[in-house]
Amino acid sequence: MAKRGYGGGAILAVYPYPLGVGYAIMVTEANQQEVSNVKNDVREDVLKRLNYIDGHLAGVRRMIEEDKYCPDVLKQTFAVRRAIEKMEAIILEGHLHTCVIDGVKNGREEQMVQEMLELYTLANR
Repeated sequence: MAKRGYGGGAILAVYPYPLGVGYAIMVTEANQQEVSNVKNDVREDVLKRLNYIDGHLAGVRRMIEEDKYCPDVLKQTFAVRRAIEKMEAIILEGHLHTCVIDGVKNGREEQMVQEMLELYTLANR
């Protein structure tokens, strides 16, 4: 377990992550207000992306109903998949900056690590 400081924040711990990638939990007094802002920003961004995904899926449905060329439909489904993956990354980043920090501060380090490992496993099925 390595310890480093970033931007004046104190790192509580760096937990090993599969494939050798680490992540850090930083806690500063300034972060308290940022947590609330992060949650709101993430929510707004995710809802905006969901609207985009909904519209894109409706377009894919129309393409199938209109018997469009299969490769054209598949290109659109690939775009939807990428949009969903980006949305998932935003949700995860928001979770790391808010809920995980709160969990560590409240003594639930092991629960937070297990939760991250479970998500990693689900993502790689």
